[in-house]
Amino acid sequence: MASPSTSNTFTALAMQLKSEAVNRARTSSEARAIMEGAIAKLGPQIAAARAFIGADCRLVALPEYWLTGFPMGESIIEWSTKACLTMDDPIYGTLGAIAQKQGIFLAGNAYELDPNFPDLYFQNCFVLDPSGDMVLRYRRINSMYAPTPHDVWDKYLDIYGIEGIFPVAKTAIGNLAAVASDEILFPEVARCLMLRGAEILLHPTSEVYGNARAPKEAAKVSRAVENMMYVVSANTAGIANTPILEASVDGGSKIIDYRGLVLAETGSGESMAAYGDIDLEALRRYRQRPSIKNLLSRQRLDAYTTLYSQSSIYPANSMAAGGVERSHFIATQKTALERLTQLGVI
Repeated sequence: MASPSTSNTFTALAMQLKSEAVNRARTSSEARAIMEGAIAKLGPQIAAARAFIGADCRLVALPEYWLTGFPMGESIIEWSTKACLTMDDPIYGTLGAIAQKQGIFLAGNAYELDPNFPDLYFQNCFVLDPSGDMVLRYRRINSMYAPTPHDVWDKYLDIYGIEGIFPVAKTAIGNLAAVASDEILFPEVARCLMLRGAEILLHPTSEVYGNARAPKEAAKVSRAVENMMYVVSANTAGIANTPILEASVDGGSKIIDYRGLVLAETGSGESMAAYGDIDLEALRRYRQRPSIKNLLSRQRLDAYTTLYSQSSIYPANSMAAGGVERSHFIATQKTALERLTQLGVI
């Protein structure tokens, strides 16, 4: 799957940054100024990190919510106006210029508008390549309080196809894919990305971190092992300017290899300490070696398809008619719980 110009060994950095939330901004221009301020600091931060780590640092991953924070009571329309980027937004261009100047693949996460769905927004995991082009656009499909492609499933599939639902970017540093935040807890998403060739799973997140093996921490190792892929997980260094205590989501950015070994991890605060070597040649040898540990070759996917197809839980197309109020999310979850009861699951 490698291209002729593939770099088989390089360093990846999960950059841990504080989010300056836009929730208290009174206008979209004020919110925009906060975003642009974060980006203005980013170029020098990446340059300094690469000067320390080395020029072979070719992949930099940024945390979830780093650009804006997350909606806290704003309606979908309010958040769309205040905090969302267009698909050709100049902010992507500025980030692309940073990637180009540094010669890196730059991965991030932002709320994004789509003209095909004017009443909604999506949470976009993106990768910009060293030419500044966006080579990956993955819209989160599991979210508690934000619209997703699954909520407009039929139309989204018609427009973007299954490749747009589970995109994998085949690049000079391997096959890149992404999941956002607690999607790491949904093994099916990472499994589908693996089946499309993913070798490195980027994980922008904003989560509680501590010494205990929290569910997301366990899931990161599990996704790496069961899919035999690297996981690059970048957490926030806190979120400022909201009623939530700033350090509630701070620390633990890490690099995990395809065996589940943590190659690098950082504590709390803004940090560049979570960097480690990605060895694609070793990964590909591991995936091709006959062994009890070769879980990819031992998959019996056809054994599960009937049960999955008969057990629809969370309804698709629940936002197909257009914009909804935030109460929709809890109401739909209650419908899913009723379905679980009907199925005898709970």
